[in-house]
Amino acid sequence: MDNNQGFWDKSAGIYDLFMGKDKKAYREAISLIRQEMDTSMKVLELAAGTGIFACGLADACGEFIATDFSEQMIRRASGKCSRANLSFAVQDATNMDYQDGAFDAVIIANALHIMPEPEKALREIRRVIKSGGKLFAPTFVRSERITERIMEKPMELFGFRTYSKWTYEGYINFIKENGWMIRDSQIIKASFPLAYIAAVKE
Repeated sequence: MDNNQGFWDKSAGIYDLFMGKDKKAYREAISLIRQEMDTSMKVLELAAGTGIFACGLADACGEFIATDFSEQMIRRASGKCSRANLSFAVQDATNMDYQDGAFDAVIIANALHIMPEPEKALREIRRVIKSGGKLFAPTFVRSERITERIMEKPMELFGFRTYSKWTYEGYINFIKENGWMIRDSQIIKASFPLAYIAAVKE
């Protein structure tokens, strides 16, 4: 799979600086997810990056495993926060080592649009999540703002690839078409619109 791993390994050191412009939006998404969690839950995060969501959510559940396919990202994340119930691992979201039905909830934030085959990740998530388990998938989407077009070009030149340029409605349909029932959806204001999606396994 062409997953642009080299780009993400090289970007690990500057990732937090780059994402700093959207701190407020991330905090809002984390707050929404926290409301859906309890201390009995075993939670898996995919494409965890440098641990922004993991550090903000691990205390709200029983066990939290943060994963990313980039070893450098996981190295950064594991150095940012430490809790007895929080662990880190290198995993490919489209081909995981975990057993069927192992998790109560899965988080995959701002990753599906940068995967060449995002449906494979959703298929794997369906496999490792329990029946009725929760999926949280906040993802940047497209609107008609000219500023987005201006920002996209230098990002592409830097090596950042976006494989799926969904609108908000298109992203919701994609999640539904892959076997998920939407429980909550809303737009969070950010540099690009952040589509917050909470869904359950049908």
